[in-house]
Amino acid sequence: MTAKRSRMVPIACSLFVVGLFLLSCLQTGVSIPLLIRRSSHFTDIVSAMFPPDSGFIRTILPLLWATIQMSITGTVIGSLLALLAAPLCAAVIPGNPIAKKLFRAVIQILRAFPALILALFATFLFGLSSFSGTVAIGVYTFSILTRLTYEDLENAPIGPFLAMQAMGIRRFPAYCRALVPEIATSYLTNVLYLLEANVRHSAILGYVGAGGIGLLLNEKVAWREYNKVGMILILLFVTVWILEQLGTLITQVIQGEHQIRPGTKRFLIAAFVLLFLYSTITLQGPDFSHTSTAMLKKMAYGITHPDWSLFLGTGSDSIGFLLMETVCIAFAGTLIGAFLAVLLVFWNSRRIVPAPVAWVMRTVIAAIRSVPFLIYGLILIRVTGPGSFAGVLTLAMCSVGLLCKRFTQAIDAMDLRAVQALSAMGTPLLPRLTRGMLPQLYAPFASAVLYRFDVNIREASVLGLVGAGGIGAPLIFAMNQYAWDKAAAISIGLVLLSWIVDFLSGKIRKKLK
Repeated sequence: MTAKRSRMVPIACSLFVVGLFLLSCLQTGVSIPLLIRRSSHFTDIVSAMFPPDSGFIRTILPLLWATIQMSITGTVIGSLLALLAAPLCAAVIPGNPIAKKLFRAVIQILRAFPALILALFATFLFGLSSFSGTVAIGVYTFSILTRLTYEDLENAPIGPFLAMQAMGIRRFPAYCRALVPEIATSYLTNVLYLLEANVRHSAILGYVGAGGIGLLLNEKVAWREYNKVGMILILLFVTVWILEQLGTLITQVIQGEHQIRPGTKRFLIAAFVLLFLYSTITLQGPDFSHTSTAMLKKMAYGITHPDWSLFLGTGSDSIGFLLMETVCIAFAGTLIGAFLAVLLVFWNSRRIVPAPVAWVMRTVIAAIRSVPFLIYGLILIRVTGPGSFAGVLTLAMCSVGLLCKRFTQAIDAMDLRAVQALSAMGTPLLPRLTRGMLPQLYAPFASAVLYRFDVNIREASVLGLVGAGGIGAPLIFAMNQYAWDKAAAISIGLVLLSWIVDFLSGKIRKKLK
């Protein structure tokens, strides 16, 4: 009876997920016939990007540097603050449990907001400048990395830290000497991943006046100057590709898979420190000319007095409906992207296909991943028309790029002995994959999909800004109209949604371990 029940649980879960997916597709207006009928619009836009306008490079480069500058400075500062804040949240480190819960609550609230919303809020405080964008990237990095770091701390051996404290060593030195080395590899890997992601985030912050290349991108898409858009995206791809290669090299060095000379290591560290210092020193400063005491008082009053009536409505402009639409967009987009990523990933690994094939596929995936999600939204709106379907396709495209990378890492780390044994027995390719690989990949694949769904919830919350559905447009419009009571109510809805998704995904990830 128990064995039968254990077999029924995966089937029931699968049926439940399929049912939710179908309901999400119905709610968001997913239409395969429409996509097929209008697919030429997408190919026409892509073909119009080539050949790119090389004469436009001089205009792009200063704004691209501002984008990179915001990414480097914001990521480094946010990462350092996260390393300091993580022990205040980790349950295994002795401390006031109430204070730890409060710190965790603050981190959870900050994680609920995408970088674009944080940037818009920063512009009200620090003006329309790249400084606001840097603050947004820093806060975004801090919130994400603090969560990842304190989870790593809770899985690290705590004995050496407690022993040092028993010897009279203060908490912070003991933390740096006993625990930081244990989490260093995971921490640096996460920092490098966030740096790459932050370049894409920074590339759209100009959309709300927070510096970088985003405003130029939006302008050229709106004017349908696609050859200039193509040039911008190519330079973004090159930037992301270089960062990815450097990240891979650094990760290999950290894990001992690649050796470099001590002199080279010192040179690279010094070069990065100098780059960070130069980025920070030359950063555009804040502009307080439009910030007044009256505005700050109005903002504070509105935030502390949310418009609760928005929770009581039942129409398409109510918070409940908008949150449901946001979840449906994120859920459908994540599953479609995951399905496509599974189909592509086996062509992306050197352990399965020849190295030249894997290199070509990785380049294609990197190109898909380098395009900011809001730009996908702006382009796909022209294919499907305004509405949630464009949001689903946008998140599916973004999910393909990022999930392929995570899936490839899982394949590269798996044990191939079972596959090799099946191959020696003459088993065909498909059974080798289903019997030898998939049982090992189920847990890391599912964990990656859950994490991507969490990210997509935040990204779906701003897609409404370009007409692709979700709760983001009402929030941004309320902020632009200084309707802080409405903005506060919508923000509370986002925080609650983020908490629920985080709670459920955490429970599922524990079951997968």
